[in-house]
Amino acid sequence: MPIRFVSHGKKTQVIAAEFGWRPGARYTNLRDVRNIKFRSRGFLDICWKTYDFTRHIDSAQLVRPHVTVARDIENIRDLEAILEEAELLKRYSDHVVLVPKDPRLSDHLERLIPKGYLLGYSCPTRYGYTPIPPDKFTRPVHLLGGRPDIQRKLAEQMPVYSFDCNRFTIDAAYGDFFDGSRFRPLGEHNYEKCIRLSLGAINMLWRDYPRTDP
Repeated sequence: MPIRFVSHGKKTQVIAAEFGWRPGARYTNLRDVRNIKFRSRGFLDICWKTYDFTRHIDSAQLVRPHVTVARDIENIRDLEAILEEAELLKRYSDHVVLVPKDPRLSDHLERLIPKGYLLGYSCPTRYGYTPIPPDKFTRPVHLLGGRPDIQRKLAEQMPVYSFDCNRFTIDAAYGDFFDGSRFRPLGEHNYEKCIRLSLGAINMLWRDYPRTDP
C-alpha cells in the first residue's frame, strides 16, 4: 500500500493517523508544519501559485519531512534551476518530488530527470493537471491531489509510491463521504464519521496494491 498523506487540521490528522495516514502541510502554514515534526514525518507541500524557495527550504529544515515537492517544471528551460533547488531540498527530506508539466519532457523523463527523485503527477482538478500521459511515468510516483477514485485508476498506469489526498475532507464538511467509488450523503451532519468512512474506503481501494519503493 502506498504511503498516504492528508493536509488538514490537527483533529483530522489525528483521526487519519489511526488509519495509517501521515500528516501534511504547506510550507506557508507554520502551525500545521510543526504538527508534521511532532507527530510523524510527513509531507511538506508548496504554494505553487506564489512559490517562495526560501520559505520552503526553511520549513524543510525545520521539520525534515519524509516527502516534499519541488516547484512544477512548467517550462523545460527551467529544469536546471529546479534541479538545483531540489538538490538542496534533498538535504532535509527523505524524498523530493519533481513534477514535469512541460509536454516536451514527455519522452525524456528518464533521461532528463536524475535518478533519486520521485516523479510527481498532478491529478486532474479545477486547478490544473499534468498534461503528460500517465504511461510515461515509469519510475515511482507521488500523486498530487484529486479525487481518491481517480488516484486509484491512475495507479493502474504508473507505479505509485505515495499520494496526498484532501478532497474527502472538503466533502465531509458538507456531510458527504467517499464510499469507495463515489461521494454520497451520509444522511446526517457528522464530520468525523464522514472522515472515518472515507479513510476506511480509500484504504480498501489500495489494500492489494503492491508496495513500490523508490
